[in-house]
Amino acid sequence: MPTILGQNQYGKAENRVVKITRDGATHHIKDLNVSIALSGDMEEVHYSGSNANVLPTDTTKNTVYAFAKEYGIESAEQFGIHLARHFVTSQEPIKTARIRIEEYAWERIESSDANSKFIGADDVKHSFVRKGQETRLTQITYDGEKWEVISGLKDLVVMNSTNSEFWGYVKDKYTTLQEAYDRILATQVASRWRFNWTDDEQKMPHWEKSYEQVRKHMLQAFAETYSLSLQQTLYQMGSRIINNRGEIDEIRFSLPNKHHFLVDLEPFGLKNDNEVYFAADRPYGLIEATILRDGCEPKIPLDLTNL
Repeated sequence: MPTILGQNQYGKAENRVVKITRDGATHHIKDLNVSIALSGDMEEVHYSGSNANVLPTDTTKNTVYAFAKEYGIESAEQFGIHLARHFVTSQEPIKTARIRIEEYAWERIESSDANSKFIGADDVKHSFVRKGQETRLTQITYDGEKWEVISGLKDLVVMNSTNSEFWGYVKDKYTTLQEAYDRILATQVASRWRFNWTDDEQKMPHWEKSYEQVRKHMLQAFAETYSLSLQQTLYQMGSRIINNRGEIDEIRFSLPNKHHFLVDLEPFGLKNDNEVYFAADRPYGLIEATILRDGCEPKIPLDLTNL
């Protein structure tokens, strides 16, 4: 049976690059994991093995490190844009470049006060500890004309210890869950949002500020929503971001419900007044949805594991 080549891409995955910017005694860190996927006129390398149109993946790796020096890393998005533009415009066979980046955040270590016998706080500006919270993400896609920038985060764990209920749901002969009028609501947020910046004629968003503000609105909406369901909370989180950040047209969430069940303490003669819980890691409810600006079409993949 005759065969033809379908979609294909190649590149170097998970290039770890750490850029230190030395501003006198004060240092700044950008810690990225960069994956590159290139596609275009690559039929012959598959059909005959000819590498005439193939830029070695080792070269793409070297480009990451060279660009970290030449351009610095202002933000994950800006760095990805530099890389995508370079690969598409410098290599004729390459028609599309997709750059995926994970960013690992660091924060400064608080040191002893300046009056101690150790180095004073004012003198220590080069020591950091990895933040144990979310991982920042971005995906840059460029075809020589149009840009698509989808950013996001994963592993942001949040909890409300009250102001959450769950009742009035469908019940059948297999239902054992008791209705809850005061429960813990916790989740591990995975989210992606799509910018409406698509070409070089538009004003580019301030990527660092945008991320900070999206995260702020996300957390504030989670904290301030009196929740009757995790779906309701998800929608409030997305709506607040869309309503407050004009550069974003679409946001998608994947929220596992990190269940906390009240422990039955009656066998021990104790009353559990919403104080002691069993934190179950699995199975878990998984709530997923996309929130859009009115009039916009969804473009973020439904399965975030492929983004």
